[in-house]
Amino acid sequence: MTTSPPAGTPGIPRSLFVLSVFYGGMVCLAGVLGNKQVAIGPLAVEAGIFAFLLLVVVSSAIAELHGRDTANSLVKFGFVPLLFSMLLSWIVWSLPPSPDMAEENAKAIQLILGATGRIWAAGVCAYGVSQFLNVYIFSKLQNMPGRFLAVRGVIASALSQIVDTLIFVTIAFYGVFPIGQLLVGQMVAKVALSVALVPFLIVFFVRLGKRLDA
Repeated sequence: MTTSPPAGTPGIPRSLFVLSVFYGGMVCLAGVLGNKQVAIGPLAVEAGIFAFLLLVVVSSAIAELHGRDTANSLVKFGFVPLLFSMLLSWIVWSLPPSPDMAEENAKAIQLILGATGRIWAAGVCAYGVSQFLNVYIFSKLQNMPGRFLAVRGVIASALSQIVDTLIFVTIAFYGVFPIGQLLVGQMVAKVALSVALVPFLIVFFVRLGKRLDA
């Protein structure tokens, strides 16, 4: 379903503008959050999953509100803040810390910003493939009887997160240590979080978009 721009707003619907800004912020934040692993009950998962789930949900909401082509364009433009955040992280990492900065803080920020080239490459590849796949699956499922917004969101999110994990872990860590257990654990955790959170989030963002354009 495509929403027309609100009266008095030239060119771009209000919902598309707001959700695109939010999407760009989550693209940058996901890499920072991914430096921490968190425990959710019996599940252990890198914290970047929360930002990535929001990316998946927002791209699906854009596909629902404005069509698949617009959602794919959003994913493409998402590479801009992603690559620039990586470049700025490398520049800041390369600069010497101030002598007034506490030593433990200087070491901590260097550790957070100093991701290897393999991890950066893994993040870019996993982002692109999984986000485009999510939009594709979500849009293809629009022919389901009754449209089932929440169900389509969960299916697209779960499958795209499985592919995201497979690509990221393989590129980042294959040959460094055995990755089988990590792959399975991350996939189970991400699918579980998709089932638990996406139905509520996709409905919220679609309703928010419609209200913004009303």
